[in-house]
Amino acid sequence: MSASDQRAPGAPNPSPGTGYDLPVFPFVAPPELRGAGRERYPVVVVGGGLVGLTAACDLAQRGVPVVLLDDDNTIGVRGASSRGICYAQKTLEIFRRLGIYERIRAKGIQWSVGRTLVGDDEVYSFDMGRDPARNVSCQPAFINIQQFYVEWFLVDRIDEIGVGELRWQNRVVGVRQRDDAVELDVETPAGAYSLRADWVVDCSGVRSPIRDALGVIPEPDVNDDRWCISDVRFRERAPVERWTWLEAPFNDNRAVWQHLMADDVWRLDYQMAPDADPETVSSPEVVGERLRRQFGEDVQYELVWAGAWSYRSYVIDRFRVGRVLFAGDCAHVMSPFGARGGNSGIQDVDNLGWKLDLVLRAMAPRTLLDTYEQERRQAALDNVAITHATGRFLHPRDRAEKALRDAVIGLAREFEFARPMVNSGRLSAPTRYADTRLNLGAEGGRSIQNLALALPSGEDGDLVALAMQAPSRLMLVAASGTAAAALEALRLDQRFPVRSLALAVGGHGLPVVGDPEQRLRGELALGDDQVAVLRPDLHHAGCLRVADLRARLQALLTPQAAGPGEAAGPAGPAGPAGPAGPVGAAGPAGPVGADEGGGHAH
Repeated sequence: MSASDQRAPGAPNPSPGTGYDLPVFPFVAPPELRGAGRERYPVVVVGGGLVGLTAACDLAQRGVPVVLLDDDNTIGVRGASSRGICYAQKTLEIFRRLGIYERIRAKGIQWSVGRTLVGDDEVYSFDMGRDPARNVSCQPAFINIQQFYVEWFLVDRIDEIGVGELRWQNRVVGVRQRDDAVELDVETPAGAYSLRADWVVDCSGVRSPIRDALGVIPEPDVNDDRWCISDVRFRERAPVERWTWLEAPFNDNRAVWQHLMADDVWRLDYQMAPDADPETVSSPEVVGERLRRQFGEDVQYELVWAGAWSYRSYVIDRFRVGRVLFAGDCAHVMSPFGARGGNSGIQDVDNLGWKLDLVLRAMAPRTLLDTYEQERRQAALDNVAITHATGRFLHPRDRAEKALRDAVIGLAREFEFARPMVNSGRLSAPTRYADTRLNLGAEGGRSIQNLALALPSGEDGDLVALAMQAPSRLMLVAASGTAAAALEALRLDQRFPVRSLALAVGGHGLPVVGDPEQRLRGELALGDDQVAVLRPDLHHAGCLRVADLRARLQALLTPQAAGPGEAAGPAGPAGPAGPAGPVGAAGPAGPVGADEGGGHAH
């Protein structure tokens, strides 16, 4: 289902510009149309935008023969190619694991400085490059890059992995839940067919027909805040900083954002009057008039793309219905302030992928998937609350809110203590999963940054590389020799999907991770008599005594009797760490193959 067909009220409304050249992927008739194909697929992802492609790439890298269905044949959104642009550190760490981070780093724009202005007065500023909380990771705080590039890189990476299929121009038109499978009806240019899947991940966006057919109906909060994007190249480059005007004299004292993305294209967002006509404000003539007011009559520019937009917000009540799981915009939508939309959707599938893989392999119970809803729905509620507060600050709904904003701005002009109260967007940060049954001990739920480490082989690496050596397995980390010896004696790696590691020299038989400055130990808050449990999504499950480990893992990870959607038989020994193999028997791969966008970010 293409995002162009799903454009909701408030989605980008395009206007002429030089535009972007997007690839067109060929339609290949699926094997089901000739009576071939699998009887059943482990996972089908519906929607091939940012979140759907991330889900397919994640599962393919774990060895799951995933099928992705989309009714379009390109990336981005036809006529509205410029969408999300800001990718946060946690998301960049995920892209590092998926194998596309280096391309994003090479193409995109790293930035760390932000300034908030009222007229010519700077009322708040920050430099994330000097924030020790963001400087631990091997990835920067933010990279700006057009969303379609990220989607393009994901398509290339899925092709490179060679596991699974990307089926373009395959529109899902029907869904039926069974006890043991999900049946999907699909229409293509060559005819209709049906297929069965053990699990379906719905990433088909705000107008998801699957979600609606299953009776999960969002109740959006809609407002009259209106904006217009102008993607522009200038002959002269401004500082690579994010500038926000709360009240811009050149925009009728309304808000404006300005920051750079790939290809020397500047994203300019102008807040419009609530009754602004979308076609008028995004016309080249009106866009040019705004640019001249801001940059002067002699400004030389190339208009790449322009479009009007507004926003809504919602979080659906259920992220899982039977064997269907919802991710990204079909599960939650929020305003783009703080770059929380697309980043949140990507972190949805980072949370889901390893859990689904373990269930498919009968290495964990199906109830593990309930924690996906528990954790990511709370993350969505938090993000909606945060962005809602920003929206009210930028667009007060009544005189009381306007008076409060004016008071904050007045104080910020004079006093340092008031400046952090200026709310031009609280930037995306990973959610701490405070209330989840996966928290096994103290410090549970926190995201651990991608620290530099020495791998057990002695090679320089990082935490992501360490996790990639044993995909979907939890890492058990001991810091002292005593704890390492006790952990090794338990041989938990042979009973559960875990990998035992030591930070202590010698390791007492365990692989040793080099942490000479004890940065990882400090991030884990790991005591001498404890073992830290680190999840595959690099969220901390907590620190607990070695003596308590077996019982806690038994309760969490012991699978029920194998049923449809899991591999037959017990998990058995974990074997040596390495890439995951395919789930189930290999079937015909077929041709390799859109979802929602991440929403642009401020």
